[in-house]
Order: sequence, then C-alpha cells, then structure tokens
Amino acid sequence: MNRDQSLIERLARERNVWLCTLRADGSPHVTPVWFVYLDDVFWISSGERNVKVRNVGQDPRVSIALEDGDAPAVAEGSARVHRGALREDVLAALATKYDGWAAGVEIEPFGARVLLEVPVKRWLLR
Repeated sequence: MNRDQSLIERLARERNVWLCTLRADGSPHVTPVWFVYLDDVFWISSGERNVKVRNVGQDPRVSIALEDGDAPAVAEGSARVHRGALREDVLAALATKYDGWAAGVEIEPFGARVLLEVPVKRWLLR
C-alpha cells in the first residue's frame, strides 16, 4: 500500500483531528474536532458562535493534525465557513462516521450549525 492510500485509510478511521486557528492577535487556538475527509477536503461541523468559527472569519489560515504524535500527519489550508443549507453529503458522511450524529442540528449555546471546509493546501508531514 502506498503512503497516500495509507493516509486516506487512516483519515477514514481516525475520530479526531486537532484544528489550529488564529485569534485576532495572531495567537493560536487549538481544539480537537470531529471531521470527515472527502476528496482532499476536511469538513468540520461547528456552532457559529464557537471560537474556531469566529477565528476563521477573521483569518482563514488553519493547520490540522492527527492526534498520533508517533505517526504525524499535519496539513495546512484555508478554511471557508458554510452557513444556511449545509451539504447533505457531508452531513451524511459525518452521521456515518460518528454513529448517527446529526451534525446539522443546533446545540445551545453554540448557535446555528455551520460547516468548515478546509481544502488541503499542503501536507507538512504524512
């Protein structure tokens, strides 16, 4: 199995990634998130009031890392926030991966659900 195929399989089974966004002062904000990886894009569901969403609105640059430091996989990209009608294929993929999770349903006090779309600009480690 080649390295790229091994990474794709790992992304399909890993439950969490660490998402690093930038605060207004440029300092990092790192948080674990659930995700799906579809066609070289990370998709993350969040509430619109969460810090990570506000940060992406000010500066779309992000880094994403898998949890296993013994087998590092780190990517960079520019995030885009999707509001309103969310992509059904992404919501279905999240539900499949996370035991029926309704990723589009609002959870108080975090506000309406949004999707963060993070196309991988480059892999730093994999």
